[in-house]
Amino acid sequence: MTLNEFVPAGSTASEIAASIERGIRNGGLAPGTALPSVRRLATVLTLSPTTVASAYRILRDRGVVTSRERGRTRVSANPPVAPRVALTIPASTRDLASGNPDPSLLPSIAESANLYRGVRKMYGEPSVLPELRTLAVESLGLPGAAGDDPVVVNGGLDGVERVLGAHLRPGDRVAVEDPCFTGVLDLVRAMNLEPQPMLIDEFGPLPSELERCLSEGVHAVIITPRCQNPTGAALDEQRAGELRAVLDRYPAALVIEDDHAGSTTSLPRHSVVAGRSRWAIVCSVAKSLGPDLRLAVAVGDPTTIGRVEGRQLLGCGWVSHILQAAVVALWASPDVAALLADAAVVYDRRRTALVDALAELGITSVGRSGFNVWIPVDDESAVIMGLLGRGWSVRAGEPYRIHSKPAVRVTTATLDVDDARRFAADFARVTMPQRSTRFA
Repeated sequence: MTLNEFVPAGSTASEIAASIERGIRNGGLAPGTALPSVRRLATVLTLSPTTVASAYRILRDRGVVTSRERGRTRVSANPPVAPRVALTIPASTRDLASGNPDPSLLPSIAESANLYRGVRKMYGEPSVLPELRTLAVESLGLPGAAGDDPVVVNGGLDGVERVLGAHLRPGDRVAVEDPCFTGVLDLVRAMNLEPQPMLIDEFGPLPSELERCLSEGVHAVIITPRCQNPTGAALDEQRAGELRAVLDRYPAALVIEDDHAGSTTSLPRHSVVAGRSRWAIVCSVAKSLGPDLRLAVAVGDPTTIGRVEGRQLLGCGWVSHILQAAVVALWASPDVAALLADAAVVYDRRRTALVDALAELGITSVGRSGFNVWIPVDDESAVIMGLLGRGWSVRAGEPYRIHSKPAVRVTTATLDVDDARRFAADFARVTMPQRSTRFA
């Protein structure tokens, strides 16, 4: 055991597991850190290997660590343990890593306050405001009579988690996009489900990849119909039809559409769930109305929605009617509708400006929708450090990837056209030093 290696403590499996969690919380164990082998730690702690293996199993079942056959046990990429050490970006650095929308393109929640000031809901009242139910169909384009009444949940990932929990058990396999939104990937692992990667292109999952996963017995499929994070992929009608044809051969699979984009894009949602017996569409307002509005609307087949709502009633009960009324007020406002329509145009223009600027320099990137651009690279760390040296912060692709190739994610939500050109030039300098003289 080296001096620099974290040494868990404890005499029981639960104590060892708690020690490792403390190490993650305090920053002593970073994501991806390899833990001592079972035999080695058992020797150090003078315990039986069975006790140490049980501790690792406890953590693995909670998604805190991952283990591969004949490989080391490692801290998960994003373990479900709240860290006390926050990552910071230098004040002089332009943040293109956060994935946030442009604050100036979000409506003012304060302006809706007078419209929900009188909301006073008590125990036993309906969990979903009737006005929200109606506007969800109109504003989000959700199917009206395709399933039970919608259920309101605390954000998109809360909805995905509740739908998965309504049908799946630990150990079940879930087909996810590769690369995939880190929140979905980490959630699946934290639920002790096994992610099965589907390679994607700019139009979403490849039909052959979906077929492979389903033929191997996955229990659920999660698809982002548009503004996929991190690549900006979006289904068109042709790809959606191809995916539906594959799904039709596997009627028992649960299909979840994670449509977080809302009105931040002018692209329509091409759905793949029509006619299925187990399905859900989860639509969040975080990107369009603001991340702090922790609200999403989910529709689905009667069994799925009934289970989600029933479990919700046993826990939090409902999503605050004050939040629901705020969303109703914003959706019903013509001024907000105009702002959101303008925002979709601005986001498209900024994303396209970067894709075009990179293309002019011979750099391939992907960004069909949303406000993220995915740029393949040879060495993620080298590119990130090189860009930091030039005043840009971008996100490493590694947390999003399973089998897909290295890349970095650039958030273009606040990147104007001139800045896009400047970033592209700096990116070329960092990744292609032999061409740097062209920009001197």
